Amino acid sequence: MSGLLALLDDVAAIAKVAAASVDDIGAAAMKAGSKTAGVLIDDAAVTPKYIQGFEPARELPIIWRISRGSLINKLVFLMPAALLMAAFAPWLVWPLLILGGCYLCFEGAEKIVHVLMRHDAHSGGPDGSHDVGDPTHLEEAKVKGAIKTDFILSAEIMVISLSAIDAPNFWMQAATLAVVAVLITFVVYGAVAIIVKMDDVGLWLSRVGRLGITRGIGRFIVKFMPGLLKALAIIGTAAMLWVGGSIIVHSSHEMGWHWPEETVHHAAVALGQGNAALEWAVTAGIDFIIGFLVGLVLIPIGTKLVAPIWARLFGGDATKAH
Repeated sequence: MSGLLALLDDVAAIAKVAAASVDDIGAAAMKAGSKTAGVLIDDAAVTPKYIQGFEPARELPIIWRISRGSLINKLVFLMPAALLMAAFAPWLVWPLLILGGCYLCFEGAEKIVHVLMRHDAHSGGPDGSHDVGDPTHLEEAKVKGAIKTDFILSAEIMVISLSAIDAPNFWMQAATLAVVAVLITFVVYGAVAIIVKMDDVGLWLSRVGRLGITRGIGRFIVKFMPGLLKALAIIGTAAMLWVGGSIIVHSSHEMGWHWPEETVHHAAVALGQGNAALEWAVTAGIDFIIGFLVGLVLIPIGTKLVAPIWARLFGGDATKAH
C-alpha cells in the first residue's frame, strides 16, 4: 500500500509539472503572439482582397485553402528553420528581423506612394490583368498568390515570436512556437472569414428578418462593410510602417547601435510628460515616420532590383505581393 501511495504521489507530481508546463507554454505563446499584433492586422487586412470577385459559395473554401497553406508554411517550413537558427545561429535573429522590418516598411510606403501618385489599380488576374478567364484557374492562382504572400508575413511573425520566447529548453520553445503558429493562423483567418461573410449575413437579415430593427441591422451591415474593408486597408498600411520602424529600431539596439532607440525614447518621454499612453503614441508615431522614410528609400531598390529577380525565380512580381 505504501508503494502504491508513493507511486500515486509521483504521478501527481508529474501531472503538476505537466500542468505547469502547459501554463508556461500558454503564457509564453500569448506574450510572443502579442508582439506580432501589427503584422497580424496587416495580414487580416490584406487577405480579403484575394477572395473578392468569387461566388459567395467559394469564399469560405478559398479561405480554408489559404489558411491550410499558412499553417503548412509555419509548421512545416518556418518553425523548423526558426528553431535551427535559434539553436545554432541565434545571432541571425536580429538581422532577419531588420530584413523583415524593411520589407514591411517597403510595402507600407509603396501603398501610400501609389495612392498619392494616383496609379491605376492593377487587380483581377494574378499578373495584374483584368481578364478573369477560367474561374478555376483564377482561384488556383489567387490561392497560390495568397500563400506566397502569407509565407513572407508568416516568416516575420515566427521570427518576432521566437525573439519574444524565453523558454528554458528546446522542447518548450518548440511547443510555444507551435502554439503561436496555430493560434495566429486561427485568429487571422477566422477574422478574415467573418469579415468576408458579414455582408452576406447582413443581406440575409435584411431579407428574412421578422422585425424592422433586424432588417435595419442587416441593411446597416451591408452599407458598413465596404467602409470597414477600406478602414482595414488603411490600418494595415499604418501598422506595417509602425511595426516595421519599431522592429528596425529595436533590432538595431539589440545589435549594439543604441542611438535610434534612445533618441526615440527620450523624445517620447519629453513629449509625453509622464503620461504613459501619450508616450506610447509618440513612440508609435516616430516609429511610423521612420518606417515610412525607410520604405521610401527601399522603393526604387525593391521595384528596380528585387522585383525582376523575384519574377525570374518565382514567376511573380514581389512588389505586387500585396
